[in-house]
Amino acid sequence: MLTIDLIDLVFHAQHGIYEEERKVMNTFEVNLHVSFPEMESGFETTEDTISYVNLYAIVKQKISNPVFLLEKICQDIILKIKNQYPVVTEIRITIYKLQAPIENFIGKVGVTMHQVFKD
Repeated sequence: MLTIDLIDLVFHAQHGIYEEERKVMNTFEVNLHVSFPEMESGFETTEDTISYVNLYAIVKQKISNPVFLLEKICQDIILKIKNQYPVVTEIRITIYKLQAPIENFIGKVGVTMHQVFKD
């Protein structure tokens, strides 16, 4: 089993259930883990693995479309990755909102979605 990790990706987007959140940019942090069986070829070319450049592009595209819930972004990213890379057996994604609209709150809030595919 091999896992491609993209850690501490930072994006600015307009997600949230409150109107103010959708008007101003918030900062989001994304951690993505995509697992799949090792290829028989021995990792000689980029076709022997999953491109982290393509994974980043998927995350960037999906997080740039404003939605109400972080869960929706996670779900959309997982579905797009699995569709583009059917060999994937497991995906775990966490999205943190770094400026949560909670009075006197210091920290970050987030959502983690974990999907295991049994083909």
